Amino acid sequence: MPQRSLLAWLLRTALAVQAALLLSFLLWRWPISPVQAVAGALAIVGIAPLVLAIQFVLLRVVARSDSAVPQASAMELARAWIGEVGSLVRVFYWRLPFRWQAPPDFLDPACTGRTGAVLIHGFVCNRGFWAPWLRRLRQQQQAHVAVNLEPVFGSIDDYVPIIEAAVQRVTRLTGAAPVLICHSMGGLAARAWLRAAGDGGRIAHLVTIGSPHHGTWLGRFSNMPNGRQMRQRGAWIADLERAEALSPLPPSTCWYSNCDNIVFPPSTAMLAHARNRFLPGEAHVAMAFHPDVMTATFRLLEAPTRPT
Repeated sequence: MPQRSLLAWLLRTALAVQAALLLSFLLWRWPISPVQAVAGALAIVGIAPLVLAIQFVLLRVVARSDSAVPQASAMELARAWIGEVGSLVRVFYWRLPFRWQAPPDFLDPACTGRTGAVLIHGFVCNRGFWAPWLRRLRQQQQAHVAVNLEPVFGSIDDYVPIIEAAVQRVTRLTGAAPVLICHSMGGLAARAWLRAAGDGGRIAHLVTIGSPHHGTWLGRFSNMPNGRQMRQRGAWIADLERAEALSPLPPSTCWYSNCDNIVFPPSTAMLAHARNRFLPGEAHVAMAFHPDVMTATFRLLEAPTRPT
């Protein structure tokens, strides 16, 4: 169980700065004009939803060239944006900064002989992302470890030892190959680990949710090492694909959506060999908590174990 999260500290700091700006503006403008004070406060609060809205507009434009996936309507995109604003508050304003250690990892001897799970979050997240999954896994008495991928803005290859340690912990306890459950960049981190491990038999199944397997159009705007590695047609992803041609991935399920505001064009979240499953109208974060995704993944965990 990680004892620290730089990402949690960064998010708490950002929220404190935003709160200070909000309060300062209200105190400054209220005596002069309450209307200006409220309008300015709403503008400060609305920065993040505005950024999300811009992402959906870009998705609408870029996805037109993607004939492999049904195009989302304007209404679908609007509904997805509203839902993603709610996800923003729940995940980035609460779980990641303040509840990232809860629930803790679960490695109880009663889980021996049952398939466990390793949960791998995405870009600019931490293990708090998975809270609803962790609660359900604990209720069902299934061993699990949720990792923190740090350094936050390091190379994806830096995350290989973190995933290796988590897989070892679950495998040692259960005696069975675990399922890897990955969101966004976490799917690429899992593939990087599989390349380093050189043995797809060490896991029972790879589940990715909105993962930029072939990069994402938005990757061009990042200068961080892991952001650059997620660029479309980038050298890092090309190297990964060449390695997988020699050592194929284990059984995999890839969830993708035509309303994914981070990983687009939508078909970039698909893998040729995988069972690719379409979630119409679901935004990037919301996808990870869709009932169909959770139900299908828990069925994999209930399948006969694969001994290690």
